[in-house]
Amino acid sequence: MTAGSPWFRAANAPDPEERQRPEPYGHEDRQPAAYAYEPEPQAAPYEPPAAYEPEPGAAYAPEPPDAYAPEPPAPYEPPAAYEAPGAYDPPAPYDPPAPYEPEPTAVYEPIPEVDPEADAPVRHDETMALRTVAPPAAPSVPGPGRAERRRAAKARGRRGAPTAPSAPERDDSRPLSRVEARRAARARKESVGVVASRVVGELFISFGVVMLLFVAYQLWWTNVRAGQEANTAKEQIAEEWAKGRKPDAFEPGQGFAIMYIPKLDVVVPIAEGISKPKVLDRGMVGHYGEGKLKTAMPQDKQGNFAVAGHRNTHGEPFRYINQLKPGDPIVVETADAYYTYEMASILPQTHPSNVSVIEPVPKGSGFTRPGRYITLTTCTPEFTSTYRMIVWGKMVEERPRSKGKPDALVG
Repeated sequence: MTAGSPWFRAANAPDPEERQRPEPYGHEDRQPAAYAYEPEPQAAPYEPPAAYEPEPGAAYAPEPPDAYAPEPPAPYEPPAAYEAPGAYDPPAPYDPPAPYEPEPTAVYEPIPEVDPEADAPVRHDETMALRTVAPPAAPSVPGPGRAERRRAAKARGRRGAPTAPSAPERDDSRPLSRVEARRAARARKESVGVVASRVVGELFISFGVVMLLFVAYQLWWTNVRAGQEANTAKEQIAEEWAKGRKPDAFEPGQGFAIMYIPKLDVVVPIAEGISKPKVLDRGMVGHYGEGKLKTAMPQDKQGNFAVAGHRNTHGEPFRYINQLKPGDPIVVETADAYYTYEMASILPQTHPSNVSVIEPVPKGSGFTRPGRYITLTTCTPEFTSTYRMIVWGKMVEERPRSKGKPDALVG
């Protein structure tokens, strides 16, 4: 083995722990004294220790371990006896504090003014000015006490709570910052819901206005226009009669007679055909004179003179024919004569396809044999065209125009 082996070292080699052992406490900062350098002596060569030889006659006697001796437990001591607490002493009864009584405020008494002339001695040999007597001062009224102020504060609902400080007003002369400008623009901008509700509201308002205008047109303006056109048609008929024109046939829409219903105060021209734009919507009464619905004329010696008219709007000449009673006159004036009919019966409602009501002997009228009849047809119920109302009459007089008007028109 060499002297530099890490597994063995010389017996007399210094212990590294002794060389590196620190100084005693409090002497770490002590500087060693200066000394001259002396080279360390060279270590002696390593000599292995002698082999172990036990001493003769000494036997190994292991030391007996101490026997475990547990400590005896302490004797049992019972707990102390329970001592019940003393009797309960109720607290003293509650004495409410005396009611608050505000201290009376002292009434202010003004100090009377001292008149220096009043205390001056009166001299009878001098002329004295008259003294003015000052009026007594009005008694001062004490202000409200604490209780009154508290009740007044409760009545106002403030309860003495401090008011929140108001937000400082912005100076309008100062230009807006970018953030303030965005906020102001966002506040001015309306949301989608507001715009949508506004559009829907405007649509409903517009629709309502249109409906009101349409109703006004139907119920008022159509009557005005139809009345003007009906008057024009009566004037044209009168002019043709004055000229002596007596055509054998009339064109659709051409006026040829005038109907009078004295009970209803109706005077309306009669035109050929039942066309709505040419006849009925112009305020006139139309004669069934075309195709399969052709009926007799008043001057015919036998047959049924059937006419149609509006019950509502466009002049509404037949609006109140349901008020006619048997015996009420209906007069038709032509270029030659007056034909007077008396109302006989009424059919309040029938289907529009029931054309038997305008036959020469109309069914449901009560007439059983041919004669000279008149039939008035119109729509029912009012403001609808679902069904038809029928009124029948029978001729009772034919009077030439040269003899004047009949009694039904004169009376």
